[in-house]
Amino acid sequence: MSRFTALNYDIDPVFHAANKPPSRIGVLLVNLGTPDEPTAPALRRYLKEFLSDPRVVEIPRLVWLTILHGIILRTRPKKSAALYKSVWTSEGSPLLVISKQQQVAIQQQLGDSYSVKLGMRYGNPSITNALRELQKEGVRKIIVLPLYPQYAGPTTGSTFDAVTNELKSWRWVPELHFINNYCDQPLYVEALANSIREHIEKNGLPEKIIFSYHGMPKRFLTAGDPYFCFCQKTTRLVQEKLQLDKNICISSFQSRFGRAEWLKPYTSETLENLPKEGVKNIAIVSPAFSADCLETLEELMVENRHVFLSAGGEKYAYIPALNTRPDHIYALSDLVKQHS
Repeated sequence: MSRFTALNYDIDPVFHAANKPPSRIGVLLVNLGTPDEPTAPALRRYLKEFLSDPRVVEIPRLVWLTILHGIILRTRPKKSAALYKSVWTSEGSPLLVISKQQQVAIQQQLGDSYSVKLGMRYGNPSITNALRELQKEGVRKIIVLPLYPQYAGPTTGSTFDAVTNELKSWRWVPELHFINNYCDQPLYVEALANSIREHIEKNGLPEKIIFSYHGMPKRFLTAGDPYFCFCQKTTRLVQEKLQLDKNICISSFQSRFGRAEWLKPYTSETLENLPKEGVKNIAIVSPAFSADCLETLEELMVENRHVFLSAGGEKYAYIPALNTRPDHIYALSDLVKQHS
């Protein structure tokens, strides 16, 4: 008998899988990540993974790793742990808690034809484990949705790296759709505008609305990263949607790290200078964050509030991230359907 005719195609797993009915569409939601607990050891693990990513820090590797292991990982974890502890909840990290709620809400919105998983770029649950869960379910099409409305190399680009690094080891690579930006998607803009409109209806129109985006080194922009432009576009689209005077809306950048020049204007300096210009009533929103986290709950709600009030400001309001607002969940679900 020929060695070819000896094969039993009916039970061969590859041919058997190929003849299965179409499976559900896999959806991988990705956010930045969080330490497992608000302790120095957990922060050391998290920061080591995060700051070792060449997409995040573009300094020659030998130089940077010497600084990272010789200085930063010896001093920063304890300070960062104290900040995380100030926002930690009984359920865990706010970012992880909200991201899980978003996962459940999007799954409910999309229905049984989809399988929605959550992966964090750094920390747990990992992108690798989320993808392998989809693999076990036999998913043959995966839509990756990084929860960063404005594309940036250190966030969305790094997510692509992590996804493809895992898929390189798969024998059967699924059809892949990667959503790399949604800053100008009408439903996202509408949800963001709705959150600001609701604040204005309840509290009145502030003198200025600060759109505070996560910062990045200026050299990333000069090297071709479009993030700065997408941030400006987001502010403009929301301002137009709300029919606000463009002079009311200010784009700024927060969360600087290191001594290099970052994207300007800096949020902290903007808040410090506004009272000197006679502006005493502001509202601040952070459109780059799809879920509230350390950078919003501590940096914006506490630290930068203190900066503004100490400089002579009188009224400071933080407008929460879109989190699990129904219009936000609908916008994200619709985005997935567009790529299905």
